[in-house]
Amino acid sequence: MTDDTPPAGLSRIEVGVDGDSRSIAMLIRPAADGVDGPVLVWLGGYRSDMTGTKAVEMDALAGELGLAALRLDYSGHGQSGGEFRKGTISRWLEESLAAIATLAAREIILVGSSMGGWIALRAVAELKRSPAAPKVRGMVLIAPAPDFTSALIEPALGEAERRSLEERGYFEEHSEYSPEPNIFTRDLIEDGRQNRVLTGIIETGCPVHILQGMQDTDVPYRHALTLVEHLPADDVVLTLVRDGDHRLSRPQDIERMRAAIKALV
Repeated sequence: MTDDTPPAGLSRIEVGVDGDSRSIAMLIRPAADGVDGPVLVWLGGYRSDMTGTKAVEMDALAGELGLAALRLDYSGHGQSGGEFRKGTISRWLEESLAAIATLAAREIILVGSSMGGWIALRAVAELKRSPAAPKVRGMVLIAPAPDFTSALIEPALGEAERRSLEERGYFEEHSEYSPEPNIFTRDLIEDGRQNRVLTGIIETGCPVHILQGMQDTDVPYRHALTLVEHLPADDVVLTLVRDGDHRLSRPQDIERMRAAIKALV
């Protein structure tokens, strides 16, 4: 996932109470003097961290534009504390909202990758409920995976995985991106059902740009089409990348991400 060397400028906040407290690592880029624009907020994917290619490129773009930027590692990821196996969408959403709350920002742009796209959609709903929260000016969702536990994982479970969930509380799956297997817990799956967003009309109240690879084997591009169907009230742009995979980290993919963010700025 990452090496053990903390990135320069790392800051931390404590999220949770009593025995559930965890130290969440953040990297915050201040805005340039005299620049008053939205803060770019990176929400990473499952088992990804804030030093990944797309996260770093988003931060670099913020630097070019003079904008502030926020990146964080969810608990159990990267430089943050907490156990990965305790991770759930609700838990990682709580940490993301706590990090956003540290910003003195009037407006933010959420950039969510894979699972981070799900967390972004949940976050915008929560932020809209708080008058003191920053306004979400726009969202860029990269290979978004809303409801992936119920829509993508559960339907594909075999007898061995179901037995492992029942007996051990988790099952393991080979990862294409790490020598360590992916671990999906019963808590993650059960909590995912409580955080589903593809259950009716999603009203983000802001423009949404979705970037989706058509060769994505982790989140099929038809999942992005389903998401668009649930966003009838918003200004939505869907860019399908015919030869793009799940990561969308090639130079041409990064340029698409940069262009989408700049269009919202």
